[in-house]
Amino acid sequence: MAEDSVFTYDPLAWTVTPAMKEAFDKNGYILVRGMLTQKEVQKVRRAVSNSKGIMRYAFGRHDGNSRRVMQSIWNHPGHDLSGVLPRIQRVAGTIEQLMGGDEVYHYHSKVTMKDGKTGGAFVWHQDYGYWYNNSVMYPDLGTVFIPIDDCTRENGCLQILHGSHRMGRIDHIKTGDQLGAEPERVEHAKKVLPHLYVEMKAGDMLFFHCNLLHTSDQNSSDLRRWVFISCFNKRSNNPYKEHHHPCYTPMSKLPDSSLLECSEEENLEGKWFMLIEEDHSVNGTKVH
Repeated sequence: MAEDSVFTYDPLAWTVTPAMKEAFDKNGYILVRGMLTQKEVQKVRRAVSNSKGIMRYAFGRHDGNSRRVMQSIWNHPGHDLSGVLPRIQRVAGTIEQLMGGDEVYHYHSKVTMKDGKTGGAFVWHQDYGYWYNNSVMYPDLGTVFIPIDDCTRENGCLQILHGSHRMGRIDHIKTGDQLGAEPERVEHAKKVLPHLYVEMKAGDMLFFHCNLLHTSDQNSSDLRRWVFISCFNKRSNNPYKEHHHPCYTPMSKLPDSSLLECSEEENLEGKWFMLIEEDHSVNGTKVH
């Protein structure tokens, strides 16, 4: 990883510094180590694994090469633990500041599940490659990638092209069950931009720009790779048409202590889970 994009969380003095903002703008991402405690990770892991909770809405997508990944996607955060995590200051407050300080709202969250020996791969893509087709005018969106299991090269960690967000939006085409960035342009980008494997510990967080090119391999290890992902849009970038992700909806941020204080793990009221047939991003699904 680029040294100027890697930081360590300090609970007593956390703030988005000019160095963080500069790295986000220049490189397209920052990686913050240790943003969740092990106690918080264990609580989130338990909540998302609950078969009576968000797992009830999980569905699979094939990668075109004999494997598939399971995922559960919801549009409004709700008030259970999976809705508290995106709204705490460490998550929503940080991405808002990295994106310039304008008000953001919850665009959607998901859990992606790559189980050992079966978890599928994702092709190179940009988040905005999908969201552009949802009537979102500008690339003023960001993603927070939060492992709840360690992510290694062996179990299919995220890969990025450092600085690729500055290429602008790339056309995406159908590849198997997925949409991927135009392969010829990606191959040329790989010749001039650093190709990085983002190995992360559970509780680290990667904040990245919606035009950053990223991919991940199949999970051929014995260890699962589950990740919690939250995506945010600026209020000023409100979609001009309704679609399968929400238009601007006010989002109240929560103190960081709310995560451990939350006792709701099965209350799914108001979350608006998305079904596979409801995703109309050029007949594909946004995945990581």
